[in-house]
Amino acid sequence: MPGPIAVEVMRVIDGDTFEGRLRVWFGLEITTLIRLRNIDAPERKARCAAEAQLAVEASQTLEDILHSGAIILSDISLDKYAGRVLADVAVMSHDRAMDDVGQLLLAGGYARAYQGRRRAGWCS
Repeated sequence: MPGPIAVEVMRVIDGDTFEGRLRVWFGLEITTLIRLRNIDAPERKARCAAEAQLAVEASQTLEDILHSGAIILSDISLDKYAGRVLADVAVMSHDRAMDDVGQLLLAGGYARAYQGRRRAGWCS
């Protein structure tokens, strides 16, 4: 689906995934997990204390960003794992400026670029 589609944020799962409710047709809404395209954030099921702390910070930052304005999805596709979609996610601020959520997380150091290959660990 090319989008754009507005989404109501239900809850944040971790630093790169959240649950949202999308209106996909008149009178038809779905609730699904949405993973941000091209980023990787630390996992809550961490392998070390440093990753666990980064995961908490990334999740909180994503939550703060998602609640700062209207959320718009575009370039929506199925993720490799059943039950969630992959999408470009943008937040529209009150002045109607659009910011890419993944880029905001990357700029803050809460995530890394991810192109679908094996992910690097977060522990040193």
